[in-house]
Amino acid sequence: MAKDDGDARGPEPVGAPGPDELPRLASLREKVEYMVEKTFPGQKISGRVFAELVRDRGGSLSHSYFSNILAGKVTQPSEDILKALGLGFGVDWRFFKEESEVVDDVVAGLQFLAKRRTGEISGLAGRGLDDDGLPPELLRFALSLLEDAAREKDGPGSGGTGGAAGEIPR
Repeated sequence: MAKDDGDARGPEPVGAPGPDELPRLASLREKVEYMVEKTFPGQKISGRVFAELVRDRGGSLSHSYFSNILAGKVTQPSEDILKALGLGFGVDWRFFKEESEVVDDVVAGLQFLAKRRTGEISGLAGRGLDDDGLPPELLRFALSLLEDAAREKDGPGSGGTGGAAGEIPR
């Protein structure tokens, strides 16, 4: 990547694009290239400058790793790397996840909300949650427990799905 046109601290991002502006981006490389274009329009940004920007915002990303992402050599980075990209670009880190992972997260969340709305879940308390809330794995686990409890309530062979009218066993 070429040297940036910003000052010693590097260019400042101009803000994240709105959802209406997002084209179909399949790979991590496409997403990062798109974000470089939209976040730093008309500027060349080096891997070193981007890594420093991430560091200034409390994350960690090496300039060489960032360059490898742009070269398409890295396709499935860790969640920590995705979070660092989110920090650097000023967007939710989940933007960089593979579509299937995001879909799973959304489906688990929607299932949880549907069960909450029907009364199958009357409340939920979490301890030690971070800013992202409940992890999708925990949501899926909680939903599976609810489904098991509903099956037990209906009895073996009833074929029922559990009742929205019933209370969840505590």
